[in-house]
Amino acid sequence: MSVTSRYREAWEGFWREAPEEQGAVFWDAEPALTVGVHLTLFEPHLAARDLPVVDLGCGNGTQTRFLADRFPHVVGADLSAAALDHARLADPAGQAVYRPLDAAEKTEAQTLHAELGDANVYMRGVLHQAEPDDRQPLVDGLATLVGERGRVFLVELAEAAGLVLRGLAQSPDGPPPKLAPIFRHGIAPGEVADAAVPEYLGAAGLTVLASGELPLVTTEYTADGSRIELPSKWLVAGRIG
Repeated sequence: MSVTSRYREAWEGFWREAPEEQGAVFWDAEPALTVGVHLTLFEPHLAARDLPVVDLGCGNGTQTRFLADRFPHVVGADLSAAALDHARLADPAGQAVYRPLDAAEKTEAQTLHAELGDANVYMRGVLHQAEPDDRQPLVDGLATLVGERGRVFLVELAEAAGLVLRGLAQSPDGPPPKLAPIFRHGIAPGEVADAAVPEYLGAAGLTVLASGELPLVTTEYTADGSRIELPSKWLVAGRIG
């Protein structure tokens, strides 16, 4: 199964319109507040730190470049060609490799695994953006990429984030400027039940090794100057035995 053409085109339109500068996109927060925090949780569970790292759903590559400063082989993968154009432009030194990937398409995940071997995978906020029918195939793709030795670090919006987002969208003044393009392009986050995420992982043959809660930091602020942070949950998973 691969993603729908409507979904792919929605992301293409979003990234074609997105400004180039870092922080202009709603979720493009500074790495020190995102992947930097996540690595402190992820690294203790890596069975093989020397494996390639795949930043799945890399977008414009802000977090990918941070990973490339810390791991020898990092691949930024995204469904959107326009997103990858942003990522390559922001990485003139070629710290990471960027490539298109529809991880919900079994053969594409298999092809990348054949090239890289087992990999450690970082994925932030992608599952809740996927169409419901694509979520299990997407997690199956993660399982293909990690293989036997890799681990996946998954960060997803908690159910409670839906209430926050609805409140922002229904503000009398309209949604915040950086949130508005997400709704305009039809890629508004869908709700994924908190209990469903470990179930997807288990169905893909992965065991949850650790989990917890932490806010997903955004680049947008409320009228009173407070940074918008969305409730989220993180999980580390891999094959055991």
